[in-house]
Amino acid sequence: MTEQFGGTGHIAVLVNPASGRGFGAGSGHVAVGRLRERGVDVRVYQGVDAEETVALGRKAVDEQPAVVVVAGGDGTVSSVLQPVLEAGLPLAVIPGGTGNDLAREHGIPLDDPAAAADLALDGARKRVDTGTVTADDGTVRHFVTVLCAGLDSLTNERTNRMTWPTGPARYRIAVYAEWLRLKRFGYRLEPVGAPSLARDGYLLGIGLTRSYGGGVPICPRADPTDGLLDVTLVHAVGRFRFMAFDSLIKVGRHVDRPDVTTLRAPAIRVGAPAGLVAYADGEYVGPLPVTVEAHREVLTLCVPA
Repeated sequence: MTEQFGGTGHIAVLVNPASGRGFGAGSGHVAVGRLRERGVDVRVYQGVDAEETVALGRKAVDEQPAVVVVAGGDGTVSSVLQPVLEAGLPLAVIPGGTGNDLAREHGIPLDDPAAAADLALDGARKRVDTGTVTADDGTVRHFVTVLCAGLDSLTNERTNRMTWPTGPARYRIAVYAEWLRLKRFGYRLEPVGAPSLARDGYLLGIGLTRSYGGGVPICPRADPTDGLLDVTLVHAVGRFRFMAFDSLIKVGRHVDRPDVTTLRAPAIRVGAPAGLVAYADGEYVGPLPVTVEAHREVLTLCVPA
């Protein structure tokens, strides 16, 4: 932990109007109002879409704020993470996405944007891990929660296409829809410091934090400060046996099953049949193979004291 906000300099608030189908913008405006009520010099950066938000994120960092506040979901955080890390700035999160799993992990208020904004001023500073995903063409993407590939990434694709319902219920409905057309994938895992393995499975989660999809604990033993990726691979056990995993995953007990492989590694290369794509922080990453790496305690996050 480091010191709290010292009251000097301005605070940059980056608002993604596309997050949570507009929820991010509303949360951002509440946060801005709260910070200004407390006498803070606030500069607001709000684009018209996710792409402009990324450009504005770099502009916000270039103007050297004391704290960067991001109003949006996990995908918004990861999309602007690189300049924040390069500048070594503290990051505060105003949850405004669909899942908000980074906020869940660290106890940041989910439904109170004013209280979340207060953390930029009064919160403790906690050093947490981030991750990178490197494609074979050299493209690098950052993430802050969980990368998935399989039933879970197909579910993310379906979730992003759905307009109803909102919140975690949308993810659960998408899971059941994808279960009806369940596919098995031949995964190839090459973790650093551990033997490689090849196994048929239905879903793969690689987590810095415990949950994805709005609180689903796919990697229930993940530690966001240990510099390691928690890998969870659910084997291909048959459609109806797989039904039992739904209730187990909801409470994080699936990792105790013999038909689940878990491991920890600082980095891992993941391959699978052509056509399988990866998602991270609920956002599209690209097709496999990819190399995933954890970076220990490189982000300073504003969290409840």
